Amino acid sequence: MSAVDQLRRQLDELMGTRRNGEDSRPEKLHYTSSRVCKNFLLNCCPYDILTSTRGDMGQCKKIHDVALRADYENSSKKNEYAFQKEALQHLKNFVSESERRIQFSKVRLAETQQILSSEESARLQKIRQIEEKINKEKILAEELGASNDVDGYLKLTEKIEALKEEKKIAEDEHRNSTPASISQQQKLRVCEVCNSYLGVYDNDKRLADHFNGKLHLGFITIREKLKELEELVEYHHIKAIVSSEFNSENICNKRSHSPSPDNSKYHHKRRSRSRSKERRHKHKSSKRDSHSSHHKRRRHSKDYENASRSNK
Repeated sequence: MSAVDQLRRQLDELMGTRRNGEDSRPEKLHYTSSRVCKNFLLNCCPYDILTSTRGDMGQCKKIHDVALRADYENSSKKNEYAFQKEALQHLKNFVSESERRIQFSKVRLAETQQILSSEESARLQKIRQIEEKINKEKILAEELGASNDVDGYLKLTEKIEALKEEKKIAEDEHRNSTPASISQQQKLRVCEVCNSYLGVYDNDKRLADHFNGKLHLGFITIREKLKELEELVEYHHIKAIVSSEFNSENICNKRSHSPSPDNSKYHHKRRSRSRSKERRHKHKSSKRDSHSSHHKRRRHSKDYENASRSNK
């Protein structure tokens, strides 16, 4: 990558697709597209983490674009539940497949060690049988020598030499059939994290080199990111449930405190009738008061006239 390409990439990482104003790329693509790798947006794509290791899987089938990741990180949807859920599912599938491969490697290693052990036992058993024959023939040869049976002694000596040659051939066959690589395989174990083979008797330096290697640390990073996403998704899920229950409770409370349309009409009619009765009552009261005052005035007038007549 040239210096110009590196600078362009750095600007994309910082400013996104609109670092020059409008998106001027030939294909305008949004980070929400299904073609964009959501794990890449969250910095947890296994294809990137395990690149240039024994577990390198090549190039991711989905789009990796640092400018789109910058758009996502600068957006209000950075912590959106859907993105995290999709990335979580991908990591779950990847880790499940890794666990399956680890178990398969364990089974295969155990079977190989068992086969090698049985074959080695058979070869060693053959060598031991030849040694027993040699020892028996030596004892018999000594007895013939003690009895001065020269012919029998010479024949047994030749047979012993033939057995010794047969034993040498069997030992060479055993040695050639168990090279150092196969012999070492009987002393291996499978790493529970990255599915690598470790020597049972590896020294501290070799173990440290493995545990600090890019492959082992990459699988640790993937598993840690999986745990982090599981906690985030669970948190958002619980939050959504609580929010839904809270909204439902608020709606129920509003309904219980607000009058129904029928009740509202009923109360409105009652209030209208009450006001009408009050107005009629006031009107009648005013008429009675007016009529009473009129009679009082007439009575006072008659009393005054009678008083005037009596004075005259």
